[in-house]
Amino acid sequence: MKHIKQFAIILLITFLGEALHKFISLPIPSSIYGLLIMLICLQTKILKLEQVKETGNFLLEIMPVMFIPSAVGLIKIWSSITNVVIPIVFVVLFTTILVMVTTGKMADFIISRNRGENK
Repeated sequence: MKHIKQFAIILLITFLGEALHKFISLPIPSSIYGLLIMLICLQTKILKLEQVKETGNFLLEIMPVMFIPSAVGLIKIWSSITNVVIPIVFVVLFTTILVMVTTGKMADFIISRNRGENK
């Protein structure tokens, strides 16, 4: 019963993200709205981590299964995209490195700022 309640909370927040996406005409995916709602709920203690932790961990564990339809779709259209594979690989590598560097720099900044506040 606990897992059903946790899953219902996650689905509700996902639904709220979808609703925001419909009402706000910004080019932001609904999943980002949902993540922001979840972050706000967790940071303001409206929602406690224990209320969604186990089901969230389960969903993370099965996440690779969710990529199977995308992989099958790529296999189906492979002949159509073979002439643009190299640019796609370069873009994916570049953006991945950019995201990793930016995330690392932000983490360093936040950690050093928190150390300064704790002294």
